Amino acid sequence: MDWMDRMNSAMDYIETHLSEEIDYDQLAKIACCSTYHFQRMFPFITNVTLSEYIRRRRLTLAAFELQQSATKVIDVALKYGYESPEAFSRAFKKMHSVMPVSARDKCVSLKAFPRLSFHISIRGDVEMNYKIEDKQAFEMFGVSTLINADGENPYIEIPAFWTKCISDGSVDRIRAAAGLGEDGQIHGILYNKQGDDFSYMIGYFSPQSDLPEGFEKLQIPTQTYAIFSTGVYPDGQSNIHDLWKRIFSEWFPNSNYENANTPEFEMTYDRGNNMYEMEIWIPIVKKPVS
Repeated sequence: MDWMDRMNSAMDYIETHLSEEIDYDQLAKIACCSTYHFQRMFPFITNVTLSEYIRRRRLTLAAFELQQSATKVIDVALKYGYESPEAFSRAFKKMHSVMPVSARDKCVSLKAFPRLSFHISIRGDVEMNYKIEDKQAFEMFGVSTLINADGENPYIEIPAFWTKCISDGSVDRIRAAAGLGEDGQIHGILYNKQGDDFSYMIGYFSPQSDLPEGFEKLQIPTQTYAIFSTGVYPDGQSNIHDLWKRIFSEWFPNSNYENANTPEFEMTYDRGNNMYEMEIWIPIVKKPVS
């Protein structure tokens, strides 16, 4: 069974358990990968987090059930995992823009989020430059924020965080603490994924001297990384978003590795003559033998 078949089997599992508690470990087992890797990979391939996809599918089926039966709202709420009618009503209105009791009204407009399925797509005509490297443990420091992983949110919230840190002087303070010049390149670290959120730090390698107050420290363990390059460009940002998506949708499914549950990096380098290169460091482990 290849990767596409495994992913479709995982979607089948979700569909048959939407009115029950969905076991993420079992879901990942069906897809033949770790739970962390499955949850990390899913939004890059589908543009929606795993928990949000499940929520939307449940609310889609709930809307159908309310339209087509006389089942009480509280019974539908409990069926699809909501502990109270109030929580269900809030979620239902957020997605459908109407309260559950209005779903039975004629001509009411509701939203349906279809079941995902995976099909063959002809891609891979653009090469991906990468290397596998072992890195010893090290420490980073900087300032961080919480990022929502759903859909395009990271591509909006991360640049906004950089803009904020540049304007409020945080970037200059990091450069000064690291002993870099005013144009020294600093990096981004993604870590501590919890549900639909993860932490994002702007920072640099910790110096030997004591750090000023106001910075966080992050210990990075010894790890093997797959390192991907955007190439060298004047703005340093070209292709970074597409590269993230291609790593998870094209490289991982065809490799013998999966994502390890340790920090990931966006590393920026000054290549001279106003040209810059970015690298994405993805921590990897070999897939278990199935």
